[in-house]
Amino acid sequence: MEKVVQRIGLKHGSGGRAMRQLIEEVFLELASPVDGIGLAALDDGAALRIGDRWLVITTDSHVVQPIFFPGGDIGRLSVSGTVNDLAMMGATEPLGLTCAVILEEGFPRADLERVRDSLRDTAREAGAPFVTGDTKVMGKGELDGIVLNTTGVALTDRIVTDAGLAPGDLILVTGHVGDHGLAVMSRRHDLGLQGDLRSDVAPLNGLIRAALAAGGDDVVAMKDPTRGGLAGALHEMAAKARVGIVLEEPKVPIRDEVRAAGEMLGIDPLVVANEGKAVLGVRAAAAERVLAALRAHPLGAHAALCARAVADRPGQVVLDTGLGRRLLAEPEGELLPRIC
Repeated sequence: MEKVVQRIGLKHGSGGRAMRQLIEEVFLELASPVDGIGLAALDDGAALRIGDRWLVITTDSHVVQPIFFPGGDIGRLSVSGTVNDLAMMGATEPLGLTCAVILEEGFPRADLERVRDSLRDTAREAGAPFVTGDTKVMGKGELDGIVLNTTGVALTDRIVTDAGLAPGDLILVTGHVGDHGLAVMSRRHDLGLQGDLRSDVAPLNGLIRAALAAGGDDVVAMKDPTRGGLAGALHEMAAKARVGIVLEEPKVPIRDEVRAAGEMLGIDPLVVANEGKAVLGVRAAAAERVLAALRAHPLGAHAALCARAVADRPGQVVLDTGLGRRLLAEPEGELLPRIC
């Protein structure tokens, strides 16, 4: 019998079960023991002990299509994504960023300069200086325009992982969900949807710094709901902490135009990527204090308490619609490829 050759599909890069399974089956073999948090944790980055502090390192590659979209572009996306991954581990003051650029032969120089300007401006907004980089060019047709890779490093006194939830903890989202993925998809396919669909892409380190200042050690888990959206982030947090999560759908902030676009396309905004939002797990006693700090920041004005961790159904997410309850499935990962 002829051997079946397994091949990689777009779903393996889009978040959710398929991507996580690929990483676990192929790349976790690279994991080595470290004094801190390493690859095996599958968190937003690594944390290595440096004296009495932690050095946080994260890296991310960006292949969004189109590279310019309402609310942002690949340059703003790459800086924000890396700064936000650092922030999700409690490291809100980046020491520096690297940027590797891979270009297709024939890529317009004016577009490259536009991306450069966005990289510069977003890095200044985040207080995250570029310190080194690399440039490569591939032949015409060997690459789809441009790929960016950014790496960030930062120091912090305390690490926050995505695995710290316990029964009774409350979960906040820092604003409207679903904006980024649907804005990119609308532009990619020229859908002409009504309403102002714009990406939420933004560096969140200042917002998270305010939340940590308000909540201190009572902020016990953080994750940015990028690929796989809010549903994907909650599934990961529930599985790692071995808790159940009850998500109250009426309390999840969703813009009317995002909801309408999702209904038209048959896509649930809960599984759509965000690039300027965070999910925070907080001890119940500190939840209102953290919520107030988030809402006082321009990027957290629409923050909401929308879920809680429970002892029942560990690893699962239950959606409470207000009319009934059902299990919220973890996204497989192929609805919206190449959105970051």
